[in-house]
Amino acid sequence: MKFASFVDHSGAGYGLVEGETVLRLDSVPGAPPDLKAYLGCRFPDLAPSQRDLEALQLAEVSLLPPIPNPGKIFCVATNFHEDGKPAPQFPLLFMRHAEAQIGHGGAILKPAASEKLDFEGELAVIIGRRAHKIAPAEAMAYVAGYACFNEGSVRDWQKHSSQFTPGKNFYHSGAFGPWMVCTREIPDPTRLLLESRINGVTKQSIAIDRMIFDIPWLISYISTFAPLDPGDVIVSGTPSGFGASRNPPEFLFPGDEVEIEIQGIGTLRNTVVSDNYSKIS
Repeated sequence: MKFASFVDHSGAGYGLVEGETVLRLDSVPGAPPDLKAYLGCRFPDLAPSQRDLEALQLAEVSLLPPIPNPGKIFCVATNFHEDGKPAPQFPLLFMRHAEAQIGHGGAILKPAASEKLDFEGELAVIIGRRAHKIAPAEAMAYVAGYACFNEGSVRDWQKHSSQFTPGKNFYHSGAFGPWMVCTREIPDPTRLLLESRINGVTKQSIAIDRMIFDIPWLISYISTFAPLDPGDVIVSGTPSGFGASRNPPEFLFPGDEVEIEIQGIGTLRNTVVSDNYSKIS
C-alpha cells in the first residue's frame, strides 16, 4: 500500500494511492484529520475499512510531503561505508522542521542568500506508533513505511558554525515523497538501491545495505533519548556524490531538475526555482 498527502480544489487531504488514482480517506465520516493522525489510530493495520471511497486522479492533485506535519524530523549525517572514510562511533544527528521540505512536483527554492544549494538523496523512515527506549531487535515493528527524501542543504550557511541548523532549514529547500510505501511492501529495506539524478545525470548511487548505522539501530539510539511518535521521520543519511563532494563542486540553480529514486518506492522529482526574497546583507 502507498499513502499520499495532497491538496486539491477542496483543500488538503490524504489517501491510498492505487495506480493513477488516490482513494480519498479523509472524506470518510469520522476520519482522522491527516495521515499522521491516521497512523496513530490505525497502525499497524493501515488498510482502509471502507472501500467505496472517492477516487481522485493523481495527476489532478498537488502532492504534499507524505507527512506534512511531522512532530520531529531527525536527520543523519555520515552514514554510509565508503572507501577511504573511517566509520564514526556514533551518528551525527540534526533536526529539520516541516516547512523546510515540499512534496513531489513542488518547487525547490534556491535562496537569494546563497549560491551553494545542494542535494542529498536519502531514505526516509516514517514511524507508525510511539517508540521509547526500543531495542534494535524490536525496532522494525514501529516503522509504518518509507519514502524518498532530498535533504536539500545550503552549504555556506551550514558551515557558519559547528551547528547545522541554518543550512538545513531554509524554507522549501528540500523535498519528501512522493508517498509513503508501507513496510509490508518492503520487508527488507537493506535490499533497496538509492539513486540521485540532476537533469537526468546520475550523481549518487548506493545500496541501502551500505549504511553504517542501520534502521533498527537508529530507531533504538534515537528513541533512547527522544520518544518517537506516529508520523515522526528519520532521514537516514546520504552517500558521497552530492554537489559539495564533487570536484569541482556542483550546486543547484533555477531550472535544474532533481530526482531521488529508491527501488520499490518510486521517484521524487522537483525543479529548482529562484526564491523571490532579497538577499540578506
